[in-house]
Amino acid sequence: MLALGAWLLCPQGQCALNAFDRIGLTLAQGWRSATLDPWMKGFTWAGSLLVLIPVALLAMGRLLWLKHRLEAGFVLLSLFGASVLAHLTKLAVARPRPDLFTNAVSMPVDWSYPSAHAMQITAVAAAWLLVVRRGRWPWALALILVLLAVGLSRIYLQVHYPSDVLAGTLAAALWVLGLHRLMFARPAPGKVGNGQGGRA
Repeated sequence: MLALGAWLLCPQGQCALNAFDRIGLTLAQGWRSATLDPWMKGFTWAGSLLVLIPVALLAMGRLLWLKHRLEAGFVLLSLFGASVLAHLTKLAVARPRPDLFTNAVSMPVDWSYPSAHAMQITAVAAAWLLVVRRGRWPWALALILVLLAVGLSRIYLQVHYPSDVLAGTLAAALWVLGLHRLMFARPAPGKVGNGQGGRA
């Protein structure tokens, strides 16, 4: 997903402003207001590692207390892997940050594609939804709202293109789903135990 996005957005290593990103940034600029600015600056922190590492550790602690060691490791690997993938891709693609309008916060010093905030919050949210056993729908609603808030805040603040956020969200979701399948794959019938289909 990240490679496909990079190929579409920066063909032959040349990153240009496309119509989708131009429209998204223009709409976001039109929403700017003194009322929304502090809210968006607050929302954007929910996707940072300063917030998500403690959140992931709390989730791991809860899972370990319930003796779900594999699930605890899954949550940590989901966040760590998504963050590493995001930052390695930034270095490889080297897409400049938006400069169509004045940014509302200090511009981050790293590259734009993909949005690490979007990848990180998506990874934690998706991982938690895959391991939580009770109250899944209230969690899903709350986490979807947080995801939307973080993603929109990065565009609103003019520090990311909409395509950065979209690619990061999709890539993180695929990463977590793939990791979950790898870590929790069940053996096919007849491949466990003593070879006679018994349970391990």
